[in-house]
Amino acid sequence: MPEETTPKRRRAPAMSQEERRSAIVQATLPLLELHGANVTTSQIAQAAGIAEGTVFRAFRDKQELIHACVHEALSPEPVIDLLHRTTDLPELRDRAIWTINALSSYLERMWSLAGVLRESGFDPHERKHGGKPKNPGEHFERLHREAAAVFEPDADRLAVEPALAAKLLLGLVMANRARPGAPTTGADASPEQLVDLFLHGALRGTRCTTS
Repeated sequence: MPEETTPKRRRAPAMSQEERRSAIVQATLPLLELHGANVTTSQIAQAAGIAEGTVFRAFRDKQELIHACVHEALSPEPVIDLLHRTTDLPELRDRAIWTINALSSYLERMWSLAGVLRESGFDPHERKHGGKPKNPGEHFERLHREAAAVFEPDADRLAVEPALAAKLLLGLVMANRARPGAPTTGADASPEQLVDLFLHGALRGTRCTTS
Protein backbone atom coordinates (compact mmCIF):
# COMPACT_ATOMS: atom_id res chain seq x y z
CA MET A 1 0.00 0.00 0.00
CA PRO A 2 1.29 3.46 -0.73
CA GLU A 3 2.40 5.41 2.30
CA GLU A 4 0.07 8.11 3.50
CA THR A 5 1.52 11.57 3.07
CA THR A 6 0.56 14.73 4.88
CA PRO A 7 -0.40 17.46 2.43
CA LYS A 8 2.05 20.33 2.50
CA ARG A 9 0.73 23.64 3.73
CA ARG A 10 0.85 26.32 1.12
CA ARG A 11 2.81 29.38 2.00
CA ALA A 12 1.05 32.70 1.82
CA PRO A 13 2.38 34.79 -1.04
CA ALA A 14 5.13 37.13 0.03
CA MET A 15 4.28 40.81 0.33
CA SER A 16 5.68 43.20 -2.20
CA GLN A 17 7.84 46.04 -0.87
CA GLU A 18 4.99 48.49 -1.37
CA GLU A 19 2.53 46.22 0.45
CA ARG A 20 4.99 45.79 3.31
CA ARG A 21 5.49 49.56 3.61
CA SER A 22 1.72 50.11 3.62
CA ALA A 23 1.19 47.49 6.34
CA ILE A 24 3.86 49.09 8.53
CA VAL A 25 2.36 52.54 8.04
CA GLN A 26 -1.10 51.28 9.06
CA ALA A 27 0.37 49.66 12.19
CA THR A 28 2.33 52.82 13.05
CA LEU A 29 -0.44 55.43 12.71
CA PRO A 30 -2.26 54.52 15.99
CA LEU A 31 1.11 54.51 17.80
CA LEU A 32 1.93 57.98 16.49
CA GLU A 33 -1.36 59.27 17.87
CA LEU A 34 -0.32 57.96 21.29
CA HIS A 35 3.43 58.60 21.40
CA GLY A 36 4.16 61.07 18.62
CA ALA A 37 7.69 60.95 17.24
CA ASN A 38 8.84 59.23 20.46
CA VAL A 39 7.40 55.91 19.27
CA THR A 40 10.15 53.29 19.01
CA THR A 41 10.83 50.95 16.13
CA SER A 42 10.50 48.11 18.62
CA GLN A 43 6.90 49.18 19.36
CA ILE A 44 6.23 49.52 15.65
CA ALA A 45 7.59 46.06 14.87
CA GLN A 46 5.51 44.50 17.65
CA ALA A 47 2.34 46.21 16.42
CA ALA A 48 3.03 45.12 12.83
CA GLY A 49 3.92 41.55 13.87
CA ILE A 50 7.35 41.69 12.22
CA ALA A 51 10.99 41.71 13.21
CA GLU A 52 12.44 45.12 13.97
CA GLY A 53 14.95 44.72 11.16
CA THR A 54 12.08 44.46 8.69
CA VAL A 55 11.13 48.04 9.50
CA PHE A 56 14.54 49.22 8.32
CA ARG A 57 14.39 47.11 5.19
CA ALA A 58 11.17 48.89 4.25
CA PHE A 59 12.19 52.40 5.42
CA ARG A 60 15.63 53.98 5.65
CA ASP A 61 14.95 55.30 9.14
CA LYS A 62 12.15 56.22 11.52
CA GLN A 63 11.89 59.73 10.12
CA GLU A 64 11.06 58.42 6.65
CA LEU A 65 8.41 56.15 8.18
CA ILE A 66 6.84 59.04 10.10
CA HIS A 67 6.71 61.14 6.94
CA ALA A 68 4.98 58.24 5.16
CA CYS A 69 2.47 58.08 8.01
CA VAL A 70 1.79 61.83 7.82
CA HIS A 71 1.26 61.51 4.06
CA GLU A 72 -1.23 58.70 4.67
CA ALA A 73 -3.07 60.63 7.39
CA LEU A 74 -3.40 63.67 5.12
CA SER A 75 -4.73 61.64 2.21
CA PRO A 76 -8.24 62.83 1.30
CA GLU A 77 -9.18 59.57 -0.43
CA PRO A 78 -11.25 58.08 2.45
CA VAL A 79 -13.21 61.35 2.77
CA ILE A 80 -13.77 61.53 -0.99
CA ASP A 81 -15.11 57.97 -0.94
CA LEU A 82 -17.57 59.04 1.78
CA LEU A 83 -18.65 62.12 -0.17
CA HIS A 84 -19.36 59.97 -3.22
CA ARG A 85 -21.94 58.08 -1.14
CA THR A 86 -24.09 61.19 -0.82
CA THR A 87 -25.54 60.34 -4.25
CA ASP A 88 -27.81 57.88 -2.41
CA LEU A 89 -29.33 60.71 -0.33
CA PRO A 90 -32.08 62.65 -2.15
CA GLU A 91 -32.42 65.51 0.37
CA LEU A 92 -29.87 68.34 0.39
CA ARG A 93 -29.98 68.62 4.19
CA ASP A 94 -29.06 64.96 4.59
CA ARG A 95 -26.24 65.27 2.06
CA ALA A 96 -24.89 68.35 3.83
CA ILE A 97 -24.96 66.61 7.25
CA TRP A 98 -23.12 63.62 5.78
CA THR A 99 -20.56 66.00 4.25
CA ILE A 100 -19.96 67.79 7.55
CA ASN A 101 -19.45 64.50 9.39
CA ALA A 102 -16.91 63.33 6.80
CA LEU A 103 -14.98 66.61 6.77
CA SER A 104 -15.02 66.95 10.57
CA SER A 105 -13.56 63.48 10.99
CA TYR A 106 -10.77 64.31 8.54
CA LEU A 107 -9.90 67.58 10.27
CA GLU A 108 -9.91 66.03 13.75
CA ARG A 109 -7.59 63.23 12.63
CA MET A 110 -5.23 65.65 10.88
CA TRP A 111 -5.08 68.18 13.74
CA SER A 112 -4.77 65.49 16.41
CA LEU A 113 -1.79 63.87 14.69
CA ALA A 114 -0.16 67.23 13.96
CA GLY A 115 -0.54 68.24 17.61
CA VAL A 116 1.03 65.13 19.12
CA LEU A 117 3.90 65.17 16.61
CA ARG A 118 4.61 68.82 17.34
CA GLU A 119 4.60 68.19 21.10
CA SER A 120 7.10 65.35 20.66
CA GLY A 121 9.50 67.58 18.72
CA PHE A 122 8.91 66.32 15.20
CA ASP A 123 9.69 68.83 12.44
CA PRO A 124 7.55 68.04 9.37
CA HIS A 125 9.78 70.24 7.19
CA GLU A 126 12.97 68.31 8.01
CA ARG A 127 13.51 65.63 5.36
CA LYS A 128 16.86 63.88 5.29
CA HIS A 129 16.17 61.95 2.13
CA GLY A 130 14.72 64.66 -0.07
CA GLY A 131 11.39 64.36 -1.80
CA LYS A 132 8.80 67.09 -2.01
CA PRO A 133 6.04 66.76 0.63
CA LYS A 134 2.47 66.90 -0.59
CA ASN A 135 0.96 70.35 -0.21
CA PRO A 136 -2.07 70.12 2.14
CA GLY A 137 -3.66 72.88 0.07
CA GLU A 138 -3.93 70.45 -2.83
CA HIS A 139 -5.90 68.06 -0.62
CA PHE A 140 -8.32 70.82 0.38
CA GLU A 141 -8.78 71.83 -3.24
CA ARG A 142 -9.85 68.26 -4.03
CA LEU A 143 -12.15 68.16 -1.02
CA HIS A 144 -13.67 71.47 -2.10
CA ARG A 145 -14.42 70.12 -5.58
CA GLU A 146 -16.02 66.99 -4.15
CA ALA A 147 -18.06 69.02 -1.64
CA ALA A 148 -19.26 71.27 -4.48
CA ALA A 149 -20.57 68.17 -6.25
CA VAL A 150 -22.78 67.50 -3.20
CA PHE A 151 -24.66 70.73 -3.98
CA GLU A 152 -24.89 70.23 -7.76
CA PRO A 153 -28.26 68.36 -7.75
CA ASP A 154 -29.83 71.40 -6.07
CA ALA A 155 -27.99 74.07 -8.05
CA ASP A 156 -31.25 75.62 -9.30
CA ARG A 157 -32.44 76.12 -5.69
CA LEU A 158 -29.27 77.78 -4.43
CA ALA A 159 -28.72 81.53 -4.09
CA VAL A 160 -25.01 80.99 -4.91
CA GLU A 161 -23.00 78.67 -7.13
CA PRO A 162 -22.36 75.14 -5.76
CA ALA A 163 -18.62 75.88 -5.55
CA LEU A 164 -19.23 78.89 -3.31
CA ALA A 165 -21.77 76.97 -1.21
CA ALA A 166 -19.14 74.26 -0.65
CA LYS A 167 -16.50 76.85 0.26
CA LEU A 168 -18.80 78.45 2.83
CA LEU A 169 -19.73 75.09 4.31
CA LEU A 170 -16.04 74.14 4.61
CA GLY A 171 -15.44 77.43 6.39
CA LEU A 172 -18.19 76.66 8.90
CA VAL A 173 -16.78 73.20 9.57
CA MET A 174 -13.26 74.53 10.16
CA ALA A 175 -14.47 77.38 12.38
CA ASN A 176 -16.53 74.90 14.40
CA ARG A 177 -13.54 72.63 15.02
CA ALA A 178 -10.95 74.61 16.95
CA ARG A 179 -7.34 73.56 16.46
CA PRO A 180 -5.66 71.81 19.39
CA GLY A 181 -4.45 74.40 21.89
CA ALA A 182 -6.76 77.12 20.60
CA PRO A 183 -8.99 78.84 23.19
CA THR A 184 -12.46 77.34 23.34
CA THR A 185 -15.60 79.46 23.22
CA GLY A 186 -18.15 76.81 24.19
CA ALA A 187 -19.40 73.50 22.86
CA ASP A 188 -19.14 72.72 19.15
CA ALA A 189 -22.32 72.87 17.12
CA SER A 190 -23.70 69.54 15.97
CA PRO A 191 -23.69 68.72 12.23
CA GLU A 192 -27.47 69.20 12.22
CA GLN A 193 -27.17 72.64 13.84
CA LEU A 194 -24.48 73.69 11.37
CA VAL A 195 -26.54 72.60 8.38
CA ASP A 196 -29.68 74.38 9.59
CA LEU A 197 -27.64 77.52 10.23
CA PHE A 198 -26.09 77.22 6.77
CA LEU A 199 -29.35 76.59 4.93
CA HIS A 200 -31.70 78.87 6.89
CA GLY A 201 -29.58 81.51 8.60
CA ALA A 202 -29.14 82.51 12.22
CA LEU A 203 -32.48 84.29 12.71
CA ARG A 204 -35.20 82.29 14.43
CA GLY A 205 -38.13 81.35 12.22
CA THR A 206 -36.46 82.47 8.97
CA ARG A 207 -36.09 80.42 5.82
CA CYS A 208 -33.89 81.27 2.87
CA THR A 209 -35.77 81.20 -0.41
CA THR A 210 -34.55 81.43 -3.97
CA SER A 211 -36.43 82.44 -7.06
